[in-house]
Amino acid sequence: AMFARLALCSRLPSRIWRSNVCPVPIRAFSQAKFSLPRPHGKSFAHRSQLKQAKRIVVKLGSAVVTRDECGLALGRLASIVEQHDIMWNQGREMMIVTSGAVAFGKQRLRHEILLSQSVRQALHSGQNQLKEMSVPVLEARACAAAGQSGLMALYEAMFTQYSTCTAQILVTNLDFHDEQKRRNLNSTLHELLRMNIVPIINTNDAVVPPPVPSSDLQGVNVISIKDNDSLAARLAVEMKADLLIALSDVEGLYDSPPGTDDAKLIDIFYPGDQQSITYGTKSRVGLGGMEAKVKAALWALQGGTSVVIANGTNPKVTGHVITDIVEGKKVGTFFSEVKPAGPTVEQQTEMARHAGRTLASLDPEQREEIICCLAELLTEKKDEILSANRRDMELATASGRLSQPLINRLSLSTAKLNSLAIGLRQLAVSSRDSVGRVLRRTRVANNLELEQITVPIGVLLVIFESRPDCLPQVSALAIASGNALLLKGGKEASNTNKILHQLTQEALSLHGVSDAIQLVSTREEVEDLCRLDKMIDLIIPRGSSQLVRDIQRAAKGIPVLGHSEGVCHVYIDSDASIDKAIIRDSKCDYPAACNAMETLLIHRDLLRTPIFDQLIDMLRTEHVKIHAGPRFASYLTFSPSEVKSLRTEYGDLECCIEVVDSMQEAVDHIHKYGSSHTDVIITENEETAEQFLQQVDSACVFWNSSSRFADGYRFGLGAEVGISTARIHARGPVGLEGLLTTKWVLRGEGHTVADFSEQGSMKYLHENIPIPQGSFS
Repeated sequence: AMFARLALCSRLPSRIWRSNVCPVPIRAFSQAKFSLPRPHGKSFAHRSQLKQAKRIVVKLGSAVVTRDECGLALGRLASIVEQHDIMWNQGREMMIVTSGAVAFGKQRLRHEILLSQSVRQALHSGQNQLKEMSVPVLEARACAAAGQSGLMALYEAMFTQYSTCTAQILVTNLDFHDEQKRRNLNSTLHELLRMNIVPIINTNDAVVPPPVPSSDLQGVNVISIKDNDSLAARLAVEMKADLLIALSDVEGLYDSPPGTDDAKLIDIFYPGDQQSITYGTKSRVGLGGMEAKVKAALWALQGGTSVVIANGTNPKVTGHVITDIVEGKKVGTFFSEVKPAGPTVEQQTEMARHAGRTLASLDPEQREEIICCLAELLTEKKDEILSANRRDMELATASGRLSQPLINRLSLSTAKLNSLAIGLRQLAVSSRDSVGRVLRRTRVANNLELEQITVPIGVLLVIFESRPDCLPQVSALAIASGNALLLKGGKEASNTNKILHQLTQEALSLHGVSDAIQLVSTREEVEDLCRLDKMIDLIIPRGSSQLVRDIQRAAKGIPVLGHSEGVCHVYIDSDASIDKAIIRDSKCDYPAACNAMETLLIHRDLLRTPIFDQLIDMLRTEHVKIHAGPRFASYLTFSPSEVKSLRTEYGDLECCIEVVDSMQEAVDHIHKYGSSHTDVIITENEETAEQFLQQVDSACVFWNSSSRFADGYRFGLGAEVGISTARIHARGPVGLEGLLTTKWVLRGEGHTVADFSEQGSMKYLHENIPIPQGSFS
């Protein structure tokens, strides 16, 4: 109790008065989110489990707390304190082990010494005769004594902004090795946490003796407190913390010193992997290096505390690094005792890229053979596929978590599999003219020829929801285009996806490239996959508009091909000879599809006509729920429910009806509320139709035909990876051509640029060379 009384800051009465109750009930209320506390003694096996962490120790390295020659890093500390408050409000207990006293004290003493020297010289020599001043070597203990008070004062000031009280605790090895002192320390920390006070812990570097090398890391019960890494590990185990977050100035643990060639960040580190690591130098200002951090982390892990080492200095992530870690995001290096049976997603990507290069080098006939084999397997193994799909359907229905449109997308049938097989065979034929096709050939000069040829993009990542039929389609397109492929399907289709991927690998094994297509079945979050910007070249999302938007936000360094919404319109012109079949097909054939009609625009002249009445009767017969647009509602005495938004993608048997005065007004409406996906005009007036086709700026624009034709298979592409509404690269249904890029190949005979200078002997010709049909490089 004496330790606690000495450590309490002066704002404790203010905190209790503001809450109007004692701190204990407040904490008890916040702990309700952790109804089943995890028994200590076993660390978390996966990042996703870090959300369950209740007691957390955050270790701040010297490089995080200070800036070179500039004192304390106020901005970083402020963001860390703010994240601490977020964690506290979630009902978590937080402790901070801070470095920085020595570094801050060194800067403070250096300033004082230089100031003192300047004053003395000014008094003895005059202002104009100042000599160059040197700073003596500063002893670390003196620096710690000078810096500790300022460091703690800053923490108090920052936490006060959140009405949070702090307490300073300075420890040495003796406080852990002496049993009575260890119990006192443990009791003090528990009492502070009980009263909602944040312990700020540091080694007492002003008096601490040099560490004894032989006493370091001698087992679970002994660890020498030689720096704040070992202090944080010992404290975390002593306090039975669930998680230790060690923040430094590097992204995490690398397999070789960061900055060296081929250095790779290790996502998950397992005990026994130490031999595969080459350590670099220690931190620029701290006492320990990465080797010390790893030893301390493994010691804590052995004691039952999970550990993450991450960067606390990167301005792009500092403001949310702690919250991201606790949410289970792939940040830094996670230490785990449980090694997964299969490869990591990074290893899968490397395997796919390596095999993908071999796939791209195959003859076109060999890639065609693989696709045809996959088509045959879809029909031969249909009973096994449909059995797996039934299991997924039963689980999805029983869970009650999926909407009916998603359940419809999840379902497979014999007819769907047969249609898939037909599409794959079409694609197999077109794959002959894919990789290596010459697009342009130029004679730059005599004996200097340039070619532009088609090549694969590289590694594709396709993320899809509730659409197992997407897997063979996308796989066949990747094979035809010579691309490596990572597939991330929704867990609701896990059984179906598994067997379809097995059949895909069986087909790929015909020519020894089974690793070219990988199914990601680990616990990787979509957001984590989107951060692999050095390994993935293109992301293609297939799913809800929310999924696409989330991926577009997360994938800041990787291009995303797709559309966020499918708000498709059908406009019935005044000169239309109404065909109810087009409207029925556009809305009712497959309401969950992205190319289904969502808004029906009707020319004002058609209202209160037999044509309009027949149309409404048809929609009601098909059980389509109608939402009235603002203008349509104004014409009705008793209107259907008024639409909440004219930009809604219903994905079900629902649609909006709105009234327009002209074709031009319909075009303006589409541009304002549409998603540039697919839009249709129904009219017998050819001039009006052509104006509509030219003016509407969407990926697909149709005349007198269903919006459901916006599909790669129906366009004759064989299959598609999705429909793109982007305005660069591929647009509309993206088939084989959309998965290819180009490269330039120049063939010369010792040519140099100097040959073409004013003094050179050669001249540019730049003559186009005719390309025979089907010409390959």
